[in-house]
This record gives sequence, structure tokens and C-alpha cells, in this order.
Amino acid sequence: MLLKPRVFGDDRGFFFESWNQRAFVAALVEGGWSEADAKQVEFRQDNHSRSSRGVLRGLHYQLEPEPQGKLVRCTVGAIFDVAVDLRRSSDTFGHWVAAELTAENHQQLWVPVGFGHGFLTLSDQAEVLYKASGFWNRDCERSLRWDAPQLAIDWPLESAGVKQPLLAQKDAAAPSLSVAESMGDLF
Repeated sequence: MLLKPRVFGDDRGFFFESWNQRAFVAALVEGGWSEADAKQVEFRQDNHSRSSRGVLRGLHYQLEPEPQGKLVRCTVGAIFDVAVDLRRSSDTFGHWVAAELTAENHQQLWVPVGFGHGFLTLSDQAEVLYKASGFWNRDCERSLRWDAPQLAIDWPLESAGVKQPLLAQKDAAAPSLSVAESMGDLF
């Protein structure tokens, strides 16, 4: 779900609320969530990353007992941000959505529990802030291949000016969706 905050700008610069619990709950309800479920989302930690052009982080997710939903925004530069439905019982299992998040558009992508998340850095530098609904837990952390054929994510590598993205070792060694599913490593 893409959240578009109301930005107030003038000659001095701009101001916007980057987090407001009431507005977040209202956006989730407007997006089809029940009010009770929306009110249960509580953020436990904030994360901040910096990446250079062509870095691809993900696709990451965490299983029980410490799953994470993430509210993601880009504060410097631009990223192509992706969420993939990993809930096997979902009608949209394996489907993905993407948005270009930039420091200028101030948009945020809500990635609920049950979804994988990743992004490609489109600018020379990008800084990304994440609000996470669960604590990081090494034992629960999982990765999927960014280029898994079953997902067919249309990563804009050419727009980023790269032929191959720069990956962490764990992301380069991540399993495909079908392998993760056969291992029972999905929701």
C-alpha cells in the first residue's frame, strides 16, 4: 500500500508528518483492512540504510515468532521499492507491487507481515528509513532471490545504469520462491 503524505512547502523548504498513527490506521482501513487489525500494527524498531547506485537489497522477510511489517521511505535519492506476497493461502501469492520512492515525493510503502521486501537504488546514493513492526531476529530472517523466475519482477536495472546489481552474499545465495516454499520457509 502506497502512502502519500500531505506536504506543506514554501520558500523555507517543506514540512510533513512522516508518521501519524491515526492517519496510518485510517489509510489501512481505507485500503481494506479491518479497523481492529489496523490498530494492532505497532512499530518496534526503526532502521536506516545507505546504498550506492545499483545496490539491490532483498528480498527479505521474517517468519514467526518475529515477523515484520515495514513502513519504508526514502530520505535521500531514489529507490525502486518492491513488496511480494508470500502468503501461500493468498489469492495474490507470488504477486508483487512496486513504487519509486524518492526524497522528493515523500511517499512511503507499507509492506505487511507475510510479504517479502527489497529495493534497487536508482540514484548515486540513497538513504532509506524503515519502521518495523517486529524486532530483527537472525533465526527468523529469510531471503528470496531477487531474480526468481516465478516472481518475474521487472527491476529497472537499465534506468539505474547497471547491468548486474550489487548484492550481499546472503542475497546472492538466496533460494527461489519454489525452493523456499518446498522448505516451508514462507507464510
